[in-house]
This record gives sequence, structure tokens and C-alpha cells, in this order.
Amino acid sequence: MSLLVAGALGYFFIGRALWGSNVNIPAEEKDIFIPSNSSFEDVVRILNDSSLLVSESSFRTVAGLMRYNKDKVPAGKYTIKKGMSNRDLITKIRSGDQDPQKVVINNIRLLSDLAGKASRYFETDSLTFLSYLSRPETASEYGFNLDNFMTMFIPNTYEMFWTSTPDKFVMRMKKEYDQFWTPENIEKIKKHNLDKTQAYIVASIVEKESNYDPERPTIAGVYLNRLKTGEKLQADPTVVFSTGDFNIQRVLYSHLEIDSPYNTYKYAGLPPGPICMPSLASLEAVINAENHEYMFFCAKADNSGVHVFAKDYADHQKNAAAFAKWMNSLNIK
Repeated sequence: MSLLVAGALGYFFIGRALWGSNVNIPAEEKDIFIPSNSSFEDVVRILNDSSLLVSESSFRTVAGLMRYNKDKVPAGKYTIKKGMSNRDLITKIRSGDQDPQKVVINNIRLLSDLAGKASRYFETDSLTFLSYLSRPETASEYGFNLDNFMTMFIPNTYEMFWTSTPDKFVMRMKKEYDQFWTPENIEKIKKHNLDKTQAYIVASIVEKESNYDPERPTIAGVYLNRLKTGEKLQADPTVVFSTGDFNIQRVLYSHLEIDSPYNTYKYAGLPPGPICMPSLASLEAVINAENHEYMFFCAKADNSGVHVFAKDYADHQKNAAAFAKWMNSLNIK
């Protein structure tokens, strides 16, 4: 074989290794996760474990040509597309051009729940997240305390990188918090004599009072009326929170005696912090609370999940008696 033919064949195989497809997956794309402090050999193992490479040897060859075969490589989540060449694949993961992922923050009760949920989307484990979120210094750095720190976290779906650390996550949440509380929203809650933290706490109670969005502004209006007149909120969800048993279906008189600042039957005003992370619907319900004269509400005596409202205690007692009779008929204790 002549040198010319040998050279041509060499260029052919190198070209095929560089630009020919070397990724074959059943779907159109697949995510891989390269942890921090990974080596090139770790990456090869991850690719093989994901059954991504058609030819490991050609990948190694091109990695050497592109100087990617190092002891330390960029970490991150990378979305690999079907049919990628070695050159495309290595260019992507060598540069650290990681892809963001959707981070869903909602349906949370406690900071420990937030740590657990956040850790599903990031490289950092839940204990490290919890340790950071539970530090008084972390909350105070952003102008909060551990009781009300949750009010800085606005529920939504965000795009973030898998390698984001707890401090970067919290910084991002503060940015989203500042964007949510527009001058217009702040002006609206000021009319109800609320600040941002107080509005969030009210929204957390509204959240646990009703799953029916259309009536949430009415419920918010009831609590604002009670705050204005100095009446105790007497919100059952705060009593449930004070017990620590979030599965309670029926609040009993014994529960009302629990000595907790979250027991709004025992203490006037708002509790020291939210009883959950409210939905955007509940936050908007407080910001745009309905203006009315209702002071009471009670669940309807049916399975609708909606409430009946009353201006005076006598009417409220009738509504409450009807609901209690219905609960007894179902043997709900």
C-alpha cells in the first residue's frame, strides 16, 4: 500500500471518528450528569453506563486529539442528542456548556421539605441543603429569621443548573422574590396594612383553607377584616400546623388549647411565620383580596370543598352546626 493510500485511509478514519455519528439512544435525547471532580475515565464510565457510545475507542481517540482526556473535567448536566458525533459530544461537555433543568418549587410545609425538594434537582444532597437553609446566618443575610425565611421563596418553575450550590439557589430565589414583589403589588398590600412577609403568611393560611381558587380572595378578605378589627384569626390550619400532625382531618376542642404562637385561636394577630409555601393563586388572592364585610366562613355541609360566609357569629354558628352534623354523619373524627 502506498503512502498516499495509507494517508488517505488515515484521514478517512480520523474524519469518520470526528464527524461520524457515535451516539445511539432510543429517544431523541438523553441527559447525563457529570459530578464535580470527575475525571475523563469517570466520563467514559458514565457514557457507557448510559449506553450512549457506539464506539468507545473512537471516542477515546477523538478525546485525545481534542485534549479532553484530563484528570478533571467540567461538571454538569448535559443533554446529549441522538446522532451526535464525537466532536459534537466532546465540544459540548469539554466546554462545560451544561443544560439547565426545570426546578419546581411548590407544595412545601417546612424548610426541611424545601431542602429535600431542592436536592432532587441539584448535585448537592438534602442534608447539605438543610444545613445551609437552617442556619440563622443564612436567613439574616437576606433580612429574615428562621421563622419567616420561607416567605422569601416564591413558588414557581425555574430553570437552573444542576451544579448550583445551596447559596446560589438561595440567591436566585431572592432575585425571584424581588421580581415578584413589584411596586404595584407592594402598594396593594400596603392598603391592607401588610408588608411582604405578613402577606405571605396570610396567603399560607388561605392556601390551607381552600383548594378552590375563585373563593380564595373572599377568604383572604375575611382574615384581613379580622386583623383590622383585632379579632383572633381562629384559623384551623394554623392549629393543625401547631400540632405537627399535618394529616389531621378534624380540629377538636383539645387542639385549640395547644400553647403555640401558631395557634391563632389562642393568640391574636399573625403567627410568626407561614404554615406552608402558598401557591401563586393564594398570594394573588391576598394581594387582590376581596373587599366585603364577612367575618366568618365555614366549609359547606357537602362534599363540594367550598365555603359559606357570614357577617355575624349567629349565622356562622348555624353554618358550623350544619357542617359538624355532616362530618358526624360520615364518622369523621
